[in-house]
Amino acid sequence: MMTLSLSRGRAPLSPAWPLLAGLLCMLLAGCGNSDVDEVHQWMAQVKANAHVAVPKLAAPKTFVPFAYAEQNMVDPFNQNKLLTELAKVKGNGLRPDTERRKELLENFALDTITMVGVIQQAGVTYAVLQVERGVYQVKAGQHLGQNYGVVTSVTDDTVNIKELVQDATGDWVERMSKLELQESQGSTK
Repeated sequence: MMTLSLSRGRAPLSPAWPLLAGLLCMLLAGCGNSDVDEVHQWMAQVKANAHVAVPKLAAPKTFVPFAYAEQNMVDPFNQNKLLTELAKVKGNGLRPDTERRKELLENFALDTITMVGVIQQAGVTYAVLQVERGVYQVKAGQHLGQNYGVVTSVTDDTVNIKELVQDATGDWVERMSKLELQESQGSTK
């Protein structure tokens, strides 16, 4: 029998060696393939049962630009026109006349002015008002107080006043006030 030697100094290969190597390969192939087959079967089953339904997205709306063809009309974005319209919406048209010359009694707050009497001269009723140590006469139409007040009427015991004040939004509003006749504190006998 002839033996084959592959290298010097080594033992010759036995004829049973190829048989042993083949048997070893079959054992390894049998062990490794069975688990992979089970995993592949499970994945195929899950894929078959899982139905993914993704709704289609709606097509985007097309934008149609508006062409402003009215060249000889007023521009709707003109700043002066917008300011005019905003003034109409915001304000009620009431504004104090800041150009007129102020009267003397407009330097005092209404709560510092006291009505102490009434005088009639030539059919006109005047209220006698005391401010600090001075005494003044006022009639309907005159101004007094620091809130652009105008005397609307004078009666025997009251002076009715219409004031212009700003509310919380900055609009001017009318407010009615009055000064009542103060009876003297001391009595004379």
